[in-house]
Amino acid sequence: MNRLILLTAILIVALVLLSLLAGELLTRPAREVIGAPPPDLVGAETVSLQDARGLRLAGWFTPGRTGEGAALLLHGVRSNRLQMLARARWLQREGIASLIVDLPSHGESEGDRITFGRREALGVEAALHWLRTRLPGEKVGAIGVSLGGASVLFAQRQPELDALVLESVYPTIVDAVQDRLTTRLGPAGAWLAPLLLVQLPLRLDLGTDQLRPIDAVAQVHAPLLIASGMADRSTRWPETEQLFAAAREPKSLWPVPGAAHVDLHDFDAAAYEARLGPWLHAQLRKR
Repeated sequence: MNRLILLTAILIVALVLLSLLAGELLTRPAREVIGAPPPDLVGAETVSLQDARGLRLAGWFTPGRTGEGAALLLHGVRSNRLQMLARARWLQREGIASLIVDLPSHGESEGDRITFGRREALGVEAALHWLRTRLPGEKVGAIGVSLGGASVLFAQRQPELDALVLESVYPTIVDAVQDRLTTRLGPAGAWLAPLLLVQLPLRLDLGTDQLRPIDAVAQVHAPLLIASGMADRSTRWPETEQLFAAAREPKSLWPVPGAAHVDLHDFDAAAYEARLGPWLHAQLRKR
């Protein structure tokens, strides 16, 4: 009996220590030196701006054709603007200008913690302000992948966007944590999720009620397109359907067969561009 108690205590301590390590790794900044824009991004320039907290954000601006609109491109968690580079190239071919930024605590942008979209939203607000100032009179949209989508949902979008694409966005932080743990650890992951979620107020001064994109999407008044992979185990398809159901009209849903929690443009660029291209032109092109 004593040995059993000792083994149980050791197991509990080990689980707590592992959860603390996981919490540290998940929220630690993911910085990386990016450098200058590639030469094939015609006319691209390096951008530096500040969010409301005074944190510096880095990015690239790529011009388009007058009247075709502009898009803010927002990457996923622990990634950076390079994830959106192929989209920027494609949009430039379509005549649509773009601004791609490293969200706070990512790439070359400042920040001390990843907050799963809540404080990254301040970077989105600064980027939208910069883009509208640079291209007055142009319609402005956004494409947000995972963390990027949550960030734009939590942002104060004043005025509202003319188009919004959300890709693989989690509905609630509880779902996101449980999905990822069960994917890696099986059913036991659901039991371990509370050990990570309880750290949110301690590490980020945020509660689970503040990390619910499914609540924020109901406040979007822009034309909305929601996309996700049907084989995604990090944001399961039923959760994407719940996110879509909570959104206002006009809205469209694009299920991507066979795609997991991956870059949907990289997964099938031809299908991606064929689906999103006409939709973006319809929303952003001046008539």
